[in-house]
Amino acid sequence: MAATNYNIPPQISFSTKLKQNFFASPLDCLISVLCVLFFATVIYQFVDWAFLSSIWSAEDESLCRDAGGACWSVIDARHRIIFFGLFPYEEHWRSTLACVVMVATMIASCFSWFWSAFRLSFLWVLGFGSFYILMHGGVFGLSVITPERWGGLALTIFIFAAVSIIGMPLSIVLALGRRSKLPVIATLFGLFIDFFRSLPLLTILFTAAVITPFLLPGWLLGDKLYRVIAGFAIFFACYQAENIRAGLQAIPPGQDEAGKTLGLNFWQRVTRIQLPQAFRNSLPAIVNQFVITFKETSIVTIVGFFEILASGAAAYGTGKWTVHYIEVYVFIGAIYFMFVFSLSRYGAYLEKKLRVGNV
Repeated sequence: MAATNYNIPPQISFSTKLKQNFFASPLDCLISVLCVLFFATVIYQFVDWAFLSSIWSAEDESLCRDAGGACWSVIDARHRIIFFGLFPYEEHWRSTLACVVMVATMIASCFSWFWSAFRLSFLWVLGFGSFYILMHGGVFGLSVITPERWGGLALTIFIFAAVSIIGMPLSIVLALGRRSKLPVIATLFGLFIDFFRSLPLLTILFTAAVITPFLLPGWLLGDKLYRVIAGFAIFFACYQAENIRAGLQAIPPGQDEAGKTLGLNFWQRVTRIQLPQAFRNSLPAIVNQFVITFKETSIVTIVGFFEILASGAAAYGTGKWTVHYIEVYVFIGAIYFMFVFSLSRYGAYLEKKLRVGNV
């Protein structure tokens, strides 16, 4: 029997691909060489500024005036303000431990063993509860530190975690409510979602922080931070609800009908058939909303909170450190990059593992 020819394309070597893509013509060669020189120059200038010609120790701040590179002395001298804000100096260990616990909770939730409603809920309630106890105190002999004294990286993580914990379950409820077969419920949920999605986040936060005290009785107000988190969580939930609803709409109707045939009730079909596939279908958009939310925590500085960006402004805003604001913002940008890049890469890993977008 003659061998079957499946017309398998030959493997192209890396050098051949490089030549085809970047050096196929004299013009391509010129553009490629110029681009390499440009990026090499930029990278060298940055490395020289950030590392080779920089000053690192706070004791050497006087040398920064003649140095040709970055003055990281401001980070050495003022890093406590950036990380802890107005938190009492002698209690910084509590804020550090709280951040470690919350980051460990986020990392642990990335492992598939926790991917059940009970385990994931238990993990986040335990992690967030420990975070709050360490920050607030009042139990186990810890002194009480009220939210207005929180700040820095710990406050940023607290806002992001609280918004996620409140917003995700609420987004599922909103998505299911908008898809309800009862017209009144579907219309009310739709109006609620569209109303909050039509408002800028800053407007919602300003309303929660400033205007709400004039509208609600004193016993219902609570701390300003909690009102801001509630408004932020509703805003997050409305956007996330539309992502989940898009994932639900992508599920073929026959799957829900098959669930009915098997005798599954409504909540069994939702939790075992619809939501797992909805999260898979909308995974890129869901992860992207988390990334946006972490970055948008910086907006709370407008309503008077001392999160990491405001703490950074305070770190360079006094005395001899005023001229070194670039180093402070580069450092804070690196912190944001570390969190956001890790989250985005984990999302890409999940997409590959769950084969999102593949038929």
